[in-house]
Amino acid sequence: MPSPTEISVSQLARLIGTPDAPTLIDVRIDGDFAADPRQIPGAHRRDFRSVAEWAPRYIGQKVVVSCHKGLKLSQGVAAWLRHAGVEASSLEGGFVGWSEAREMLLKPDKLPPPDASGRTIWVTRARPKVDRIACPWLIRRFVDPTAVFLFVAPAEVEAVAEKFGAAAFDIDDVFWSHRGENCTFNTMITEFGLTSPALLRLATIVRAADTARPDLAPQAAGLLAASLGLSRMFRDDLAQLDAAMVLYDAFYRWCRDATEETHNWPNPGAKG
Repeated sequence: MPSPTEISVSQLARLIGTPDAPTLIDVRIDGDFAADPRQIPGAHRRDFRSVAEWAPRYIGQKVVVSCHKGLKLSQGVAAWLRHAGVEASSLEGGFVGWSEAREMLLKPDKLPPPDASGRTIWVTRARPKVDRIACPWLIRRFVDPTAVFLFVAPAEVEAVAEKFGAAAFDIDDVFWSHRGENCTFNTMITEFGLTSPALLRLATIVRAADTARPDLAPQAAGLLAASLGLSRMFRDDLAQLDAAMVLYDAFYRWCRDATEETHNWPNPGAKG
């Protein structure tokens, strides 16, 4: 049973990938990180030794701190954050406990280098429909909550990526793109190692909607219809992305928690 200033692995796992997920800070020392550079989804690294300098940046956020085993480093950093007025707790068992519980672990080796503010930058074609909304949702919820997305003219995507240190996605002949019958969302799930049953189920729906294969998943027709409707509601691509986040949140929660639930109206026991 975790203490009042700790959160258990199972409690945190239920929050990962949802709008209620806390800000995750990984304070493992370099040696432990080098031994296993995977990360809890959405976490970013900070140096515990400079916590006094960066603690004020997290005021107003809910923070979970993880070190190697959930002992002195994470508990000390969480305590310092609370001293600075941040709502912070440490992960019970730390990275080791998370890994031993076989929860999702992100492979960060393919990520673009962060900018001066620690954010990854991504660029793709303007006027998104399915894949170019699904991928930013995945990145914001499981990879980098602070990621920046640039939507530009198709012919300028690669040049913008080069000039602004961004990763191009969902265009031809780049790393983050379609592969065979799979769409870019599938590619990201595979490369990031985010192969949970819920995300794999969602990936099938996204692929079906994005590649005109409604036979793969009956839910794809609804996702495509909602996506096309959103693209006509918003002229601004970033506003469309913001609005669509809740759509993918809902599909993800269905994939994770509600696939066995059915609608029960009309009541089969009701008499006419």
